[in-house]
Amino acid sequence: QVQLVESGGGLVQAGGSLRLSCAASGRTFSTYRMGWFRQPLGKEREFVASIGGSADYADSVKGRFTISRDNAKNTVDLQMNSLEAGDTAVYYCAAAYYGRRWSDTSAIDYWGKGTLVTVSS
Repeated sequence: QVQLVESGGGLVQAGGSLRLSCAASGRTFSTYRMGWFRQPLGKEREFVASIGGSADYADSVKGRFTISRDNAKNTVDLQMNSLEAGDTAVYYCAAAYYGRRWSDTSAIDYWGKGTLVTVSS
């Protein structure tokens, strides 16, 4: 069992930056691929980024967002730069066994409760 707790959301102006952090419980953190999804109001949850041995990003955030993980601290962070109004959403931390398809939200094994990011234009 893994519990995920996000922090770092808030209100930021367009062009600004925010850093989200996710703290994971459990001793098997390194055995999961970790990542982030987001869900804009009234829309479906969508993939943002994931990281295992390498990182993967949605096209919409490439070059602006950077995902990183610290297996010693059981944390995964998402640095978000050059934020746009379209980035406004609830951001969810996610964990999945290696080999899962991150394009399929039903394949994710664990979810955090989410943190709201609001970008004002």
